Amino acid sequence: MATAPIPQEIRVSADRRTLVLRFPSAPGAEISAEMLRVLSPSAEVQGHSPDQRVTVGGKRNVAISNVFPVGHYAVRIVFDDGHDTGIYTWSYLFQLARDGERHWTGYLTELEAKGLSRDA
Repeated sequence: MATAPIPQEIRVSADRRTLVLRFPSAPGAEISAEMLRVLSPSAEVQGHSPDQRVTVGGKRNVAISNVFPVGHYAVRIVFDDGHDTGIYTWSYLFQLARDGERHWTGYLTELEAKGLSRDA
């Protein structure tokens, strides 16, 4: 299994609603704060097994408050709703950048099936 590339640049957009990534030898990516929040790799969202996974609604307007490095392998993203426990590895960020549309479509399908909304 190939190792995910390490981002050469990670920055938050001026409006705090997008994480901008630039990878070596790969297209740059922009991942919305909403997607990062609702697909957080934290145990709070993912649970400790697939049947514990939580579908998070009401985060359309969430913003990124801060981004902190975690060693040489990840970042911790703090959101303005107080969520701050997700550790986003380079591999996970690259996966979201590469397969974001598929993840987003799955999320929207889950929201609808559970009668949830993107709005608070």
